[in-house]
Amino acid sequence: MSAGWVEHNRDGLVLLARVMLMLLFLVSGWGKLQDFQGTVAYMASLHAPMPQLAAAIAVTMEFVVAIALVLGIAVRPLALLFVLFVLGTGILGHAFWSMEGSERAANFTQFLKNVSIAGGLLLLVVTGCGRYALARRRR
Repeated sequence: MSAGWVEHNRDGLVLLARVMLMLLFLVSGWGKLQDFQGTVAYMASLHAPMPQLAAAIAVTMEFVVAIALVLGIAVRPLALLFVLFVLGTGILGHAFWSMEGSERAANFTQFLKNVSIAGGLLLLVVTGCGRYALARRRR
């Protein structure tokens, strides 16, 4: 694959990256929305402060903001906000450092997944939405 091919297909690749980065969150956010009370109970089990508010934030980020990113709306600021969300949920939801054995290993992997997603989101902060975006500014 040559650099020319990548540059020629840059905007399509940015769109594909937005979709791939957000697919997990769209599915998860939809599930949280469909079982909101279960989401609140899960937040309470994590000892999240104000579990109802935490659940509402999770649904908003994972579903509403994910849709906006897929559509290319306010990509740079929303991707940066999503970086903070993903790192925060990694710390709150995958506290591997307080676990033992297989639970620790599984949560370490999930924590690293969040760090990796944050890296992809930072690339969206740098690249922006690309040409295929609902709210693309005209130059």
